[in-house]
Amino acid sequence: MVDEQSHASHPPAVADSKGHKFNPGFTQAVIDATGPKATPRIRQLTTGLIRHLHDFARENELTVDEWMTGVELMNAAGRMSDAKRNEGQLLCDILGLESLVDEITYKLASTAADEPTATAILGPFYRHDAPKLPMGSCIVSKEINEQGDRTWMHGTITDFRTGQPIENAVVDVWHTAPNGLYEQQDPDQPDMNLRGRFTTAKDGKYSFYCLRPVPYPIPFDGPAGKILQALDRHAMRPAHIHFLAS
Repeated sequence: MVDEQSHASHPPAVADSKGHKFNPGFTQAVIDATGPKATPRIRQLTTGLIRHLHDFARENELTVDEWMTGVELMNAAGRMSDAKRNEGQLLCDILGLESLVDEITYKLASTAADEPTATAILGPFYRHDAPKLPMGSCIVSKEINEQGDRTWMHGTITDFRTGQPIENAVVDVWHTAPNGLYEQQDPDQPDMNLRGRFTTAKDGKYSFYCLRPVPYPIPFDGPAGKILQALDRHAMRPAHIHFLAS
């Protein structure tokens, strides 16, 4: 990570006769390079991103070495990411961006007439197409004798406005093993262990057996871990089970 002492040792930039330390027209020139076929939303997003990135670089007098450290951090996150692990999303989680975007999305949705239940971040260990299981069955793989407290989870999916049960709602659930690892992190766990999808009947009820969840640390072996160490932050997450209802 960045060495603060080496950064502090370089002399600050000197302003010109008009009070500008850096080229005052540079950022606008980059924004103006956007072509006429760009959609209004693309233009809005990239303009804001360019302004904030350039302002950040100028305010902190970012050096080439520091910028390259950030680039390598993003590259490393990309190299570590695949269908089983999303290191880039984990970085966004640590920096609070994922939760902030989730809040923004929910606040925008809450202005609709059918205001939904509050959302939470999806997390970097979600997997699509978890096995469809019969209601009341167990998400612990039959291939292993997983040690842990068996837990019966149950509830009802209801309409936000009427409170009536919802038929054919899909409840997608997943959580870590007792060793604190999701199955895609652990070569000793069967594929899709502790994951499942359940579809509600007319009564809107769901139920399944799982293991009592445990607290666990997020992976420390990649860029996200380095960020946490640099910020002197702990890596522990409280015990939890993920639910995605659709």
